[in-house]
Amino acid sequence: MDLFLIAHIAGRGVAIDTTQIDSVVDLSPVVAVPRAPSAVRGLVALRSRVVTVVDTGIALGLAAMPVDARRAIITRLDGHHYAMLVDSLEDVASFARQPLSSGLALDRGWAAAADGMVERDGEPMLVIDLARLVPAPQAIAA
Repeated sequence: MDLFLIAHIAGRGVAIDTTQIDSVVDLSPVVAVPRAPSAVRGLVALRSRVVTVVDTGIALGLAAMPVDARRAIITRLDGHHYAMLVDSLEDVASFARQPLSSGLALDRGWAAAADGMVERDGEPMLVIDLARLVPAPQAIAA
């Protein structure tokens, strides 16, 4: 059994392995970055660090998160911190991770972000890998 944070992204419940999470926060206003990839909403100061804010809706190939979205999951990838915007957060719970079903058809960016499934109250829920939602470093640097 692994420990997962249950979150909602683009109206869909997802499970995120807690080993990927540094913290959950409500962000202060985000400063836009000219010429950044569309999935990068901008930058924010958080605990004396500059953090890249990722619009998970756009990263999944869906509609952008609401402009006033402030709830985020902080994750660290290759020494950099990212704030992954979410609709809402629920709770942390233990689940047995299962592989994705071979017959499961996922659309848009869900297929790229999915890293397995868990069953919650008899309903399947995608496990997503936050690292797969971060734009490539080359795109951010451009």
